[in-house]
Amino acid sequence: MTAMIFQLMGGIGLFLMGMVLLTDGLKSLTGEALRRALVRFTGTPYKAFASGTLVTLMVQSSSATTVTLIGFVSAGLLTFPQALGVVLGASLGTTGTGWLVSVLGLKISLGFYALPLVGVGALMRLLTRGRWRSLGLALGGFGLIFVGIDTLQTGMQDLAGAFDLALLPSTGLIGYLAVVSIGALMTIVMQSSSAAVATTLTALHASAVNFDQAALLVIGAAIGTTIKGPLAAIGGSVSAKRTALAHVLFNLATGIIALLMLPVLLGGLEFAQQQMHLEPGAISLAAFHTLFIVLGVLIFLPFTKPFARWIEHLLPEHGPRLTRHLDDSLLQVPAVALESTRRTLVDTTLEVINLLEQLLSSAVGQVNETQRTEVKGALETTQRFFTKIPSIADDEPLSHQRVVQLHAIDHLARLLTRLNLSATARKALAQPSMQLALRQTRATLALARQGLLGRAPADWLTQMEQQAMVLADLRRDERLGILRQTAAGRRSPFDALDALDTVRWLERVAYHTWRLCHYLAEEHMIEAKGDNIKPIDLLANTLDQ
Repeated sequence: MTAMIFQLMGGIGLFLMGMVLLTDGLKSLTGEALRRALVRFTGTPYKAFASGTLVTLMVQSSSATTVTLIGFVSAGLLTFPQALGVVLGASLGTTGTGWLVSVLGLKISLGFYALPLVGVGALMRLLTRGRWRSLGLALGGFGLIFVGIDTLQTGMQDLAGAFDLALLPSTGLIGYLAVVSIGALMTIVMQSSSAAVATTLTALHASAVNFDQAALLVIGAAIGTTIKGPLAAIGGSVSAKRTALAHVLFNLATGIIALLMLPVLLGGLEFAQQQMHLEPGAISLAAFHTLFIVLGVLIFLPFTKPFARWIEHLLPEHGPRLTRHLDDSLLQVPAVALESTRRTLVDTTLEVINLLEQLLSSAVGQVNETQRTEVKGALETTQRFFTKIPSIADDEPLSHQRVVQLHAIDHLARLLTRLNLSATARKALAQPSMQLALRQTRATLALARQGLLGRAPADWLTQMEQQAMVLADLRRDERLGILRQTAAGRRSPFDALDALDTVRWLERVAYHTWRLCHYLAEEHMIEAKGDNIKPIDLLANTLDQ
């Protein structure tokens, strides 16, 4: 009995450790490509679904994909509807583990032959650097998976001889729910649906459970795997909580559908075994796992947008609108945290631009105090969040990104001080000599808004620079003209000072707006050492640090 328990525990532990090492090694080895796939190919629900499936197949962990996804959604890198497609893809991608175990792990006893992989992987991990080091980690993990399966098989054969688990209830609603609950509990305890499915496949292969019970255990595993999403979303943004809830609801609904349609699905598998020569046992169980997840995807994927709206209704957005992306859970990944501050700075800048445009078109000469307080509070919150982001001394792109954001924060703070116009300044703005500078400032603000929204021409920053230079020239010319008029007695010294202050106000608004957009845009197209580094490339290289 003791030997059987030790073998079962050791087999599960070796498999889990192998999965962890394989996942970490693959994420480090191919992280850049995987992150690109996850973020870049999410324009439509179907692309997002393909992206989620690909990434999960590569890292062999739907939990890793979902937790990473929650971070991306919190930072604003992905919208919630896009995240839904990735969630569906992650659920399908995790079924790949079942095929790996059933086709290779159980059909061919690879445990003994996998031992050299573990040794080679460990040596590569200790003696090499860079990608070879990551490859060694993945190889060692891959070998441990099969060593664990072999150990688990031995334990399951002893368990089948000691206990007849096939006598457990597998008929009727109560029996179904009991076995499904066992599968969910296994996943929660092991913190891995892959391990629960592998254990179930091994138990079926050793005849410790019958096929119906194994199918119910797999359904339970699919439901139990959702526990990591809510745990990762605790304390996160509303978008993160929505993503976690969507993962739970999809897997729960898919599990219920599979439970209700179990006789139909089992009948379909029996037909495939007879007519299509599908092998019974573990391979059929892997096919069953994939089949009911595909069924859930076919039901949910066409209705991604209505599903997203329903979840948004269940979990409405609360709290400050401008700082919704500043989630403390992102601080553990500096690249994602910096991207969230950039997006917050962009949102705050757009709000300030709107207030300045209202100010220039209003007869009041000042903005609403509530709006001013909101943008000021957003900047202060951003500054506090920015100071908490850990610095990585040897990461030059990230260090460059921090410097760029500090410049942006400085110019945004200066722009906030311009959110008022005195009555004398408004009177000066009405003068004919000020109309060209006023039009130029309005054009600069409009171009900045379009540029930050991604709707401006490719050379919008160059245009803004030219407009700022024109305004600087106008200020010098206007200043000289005002001083001459004052010296000739055609303008009083008080009017001259008001006019000089007003034209300087216009020039400073345009200048700080241009510089702010320059740094926010440079943040979006980071350049370091002459190399163009896109945000997703930066995130890919730093997510696992």
